[in-house]
Amino acid sequence: MIDPARLADEIESNEEVLMALAANGDIAELPRTIDVHFKGPQDAIEQLAEDAQSLNFRFFEFGDFEDGDWAADLQVDGPVTRQALKALITRALEIEISHGVEFDGWGCLAENGSPE
Repeated sequence: MIDPARLADEIESNEEVLMALAANGDIAELPRTIDVHFKGPQDAIEQLAEDAQSLNFRFFEFGDFEDGDWAADLQVDGPVTRQALKALITRALEIEISHGVEFDGWGCLAENGSPE
């Protein structure tokens, strides 16, 4: 079960990111690719990468940390409204529990609706 205090902390930490995106002209309702980062032991990270599609994510890449932990970057498409991010973070915290990894944040580019 997800710790409600942890969920609240994660959601609160999004505010600064959302303000920075808005300052760059972001329209939160527009879909875009969102990178979701996880870290943990190699075997757990490899299993997460293998399970990404069944979790409705795309596996993007592996990384590693100096402490020996591995990282997996997963991707999903969607908006970055507060409601959408709450759902995304809830899913990420559920993955922490189910896969024995640590949610290490998310990131995306600002989306203003202009063609690239």
